[in-house]
Amino acid sequence: MSKSQALQLYKALIRESKKFPAYNFRQYALRRIRDSFRETKHLSDKNVIMQKLEEGTKSLEVIKRQAIVGQLYSTDKLVIEHQAPQK
Repeated sequence: MSKSQALQLYKALIRESKKFPAYNFRQYALRRIRDSFRETKHLSDKNVIMQKLEEGTKSLEVIKRQAIVGQLYSTDKLVIEHQAPQK
């Protein structure tokens, strides 16, 4: 995979994670994705890179399924989600 494909995977993971209705799950997924990509950005072995990208693709599918399930059983928003944006 090229850098552009890795970037597309990263964006897709972020986009799908933002679909979690539950604040805690959403923030956890976003934090894990960002941390995982930061940890692996200095890899140079192509086999390891391909393995990590395959893991990312599998994670994307899991996130998609979990977001759908979360939407089926949604709850009220948390207090932290109702705050007005700060200026």
